[in-house]
Amino acid sequence: MTTKSLMVVGTASSVGKSLLVTAFCRIFKRHGWSVAPFKSQNMSLNSFVTAEGHEIGRAQATQAEAAGLPPSALMNPILLKPTTNKKSQVIVNGQVEAHLSAKEYYTAKNHFIPHVMAAFNTLASRHQAVIIEGAGSPAEINLTKDDFVNMGLAALTGAPVILTGDIDRGGVFAALYGTVKLLPAADQARIKALIINKFRGDLKILEPGLRQIETRLRLPVLGVIPYEKFALDEEDSLTDRLNFKSGPGRVNIAVIQLPHLSNFTDFAALDALPEAALNYILTPAELAAADLIIIPGSKNTIEDIIFLEESGLAGEIKRLAAAGRAICGLCGGFQILGQTIHDPHGLESSRQIHPGLGLLDAETVLAKTKHTVQTTYCLQETGGPLAGTGGLMLHGYEIHHGETRLGPKQKPLAKSLADGSPQGAVSSDGRIFASYLHGFFDNLDFTRRLLAGLRRLKGEMITPPESTITANLPTSYQDLKEREYERLANLVETLIPFNRLLAIMNGVPHELEHLPHGPRPRG
Repeated sequence: MTTKSLMVVGTASSVGKSLLVTAFCRIFKRHGWSVAPFKSQNMSLNSFVTAEGHEIGRAQATQAEAAGLPPSALMNPILLKPTTNKKSQVIVNGQVEAHLSAKEYYTAKNHFIPHVMAAFNTLASRHQAVIIEGAGSPAEINLTKDDFVNMGLAALTGAPVILTGDIDRGGVFAALYGTVKLLPAADQARIKALIINKFRGDLKILEPGLRQIETRLRLPVLGVIPYEKFALDEEDSLTDRLNFKSGPGRVNIAVIQLPHLSNFTDFAALDALPEAALNYILTPAELAAADLIIIPGSKNTIEDIIFLEESGLAGEIKRLAAAGRAICGLCGGFQILGQTIHDPHGLESSRQIHPGLGLLDAETVLAKTKHTVQTTYCLQETGGPLAGTGGLMLHGYEIHHGETRLGPKQKPLAKSLADGSPQGAVSSDGRIFASYLHGFFDNLDFTRRLLAGLRRLKGEMITPPESTITANLPTSYQDLKEREYERLANLVETLIPFNRLLAIMNGVPHELEHLPHGPRPRG
């Protein structure tokens, strides 16, 4: 099989590389191609667990879904998960290999190149096309030695490169021009086209700039993508999610924005439902209007408990819990709601033991071995906002070092479908509940019943079938995502024809390469 490859790099982080790769994967799939995504190294606290129990970046799992494939560690052979300001957990081929400082990691970069190329070559042997995503910017000139993430990877794989910039932040022409011109001639020659992303406004006003940047760089602008929001998982940015939403008939949900917050993609399904107003908060005063307070996952649970204490959030959460407010903890949030957290191996903190919020009778010990598995829970019957959810099956995945033991009188939230073991925890009145399950709210039948239960606690009437506002929504989060993949692909393919992508992949020169100003540098 002759495999074609195409690489998308960006002028900076968060310019839309992940979403473009997602769009290209779906476009190629719609044209009958077997296509796979690939990102050699991802630094993100949003991760996913494959069916084999391997941990990869959540963005690559999303791209795999768009391509119609099960996510695989081959798609993201190196994942870096920051644990402190100076160290990261290094995950290689889906398994934890080491905890390294930035200096230690870059000293050992050559060690990782064979893993990267083995994964890429395996994907290339199985699929007709591989769509590669870069990381950060290729013009980070202090990091170009032994690069296997951006232009170094393009050289290793022979992939032609598309450079994208984010116009919403301003300075996109300088960013595109500066990125290209900072690269050596051989790498400049690998870039075949430009994309401008996140545009708002009148395209006619932008067009003179497009022609100038094309002339200056001898590169075509493939398309200008308008600013559009999609109900799809993002890689590692909360930027567009911090504005408060509220409104009549909505359940106000406050997610604590922990300093080491991980897997905020757990709340994407909530964000997509019109019944919910999802807000990320930092201060105790912001909890006042919350109908449900969520303590999310954390890559450094003990340090985040200290943040809650020092910010006053811990005291306010306890006060609201005593007043009957609903509180949910997910993964690290489950640990935080318990009595005590022990870190005997110093995995996440220099402190070996710290008390939790004490709202559930549970104790956590952090173990060296990480637990990564896809799993299904069967919810147990309880009261409060969870009334009527007993017997529902929740499917998701777990990623945690902690082993949490429940006290003798603590009621589990669910049981494992596989072995019947107790999972999670719930208070006697059903208002405080916690789980290790990522994808908890992706189970829309459960989530809608929970939202209806929270509305009942507010004294609001629920009309059959619990909320008429959901009548025209997809029946599952997966169905919703499928609609969004199609909507994204429709938008991008309207602006960037499929045959133009094929021409780039096949090395067909664009007319701008023959401008009278002279040839582009060739490597």
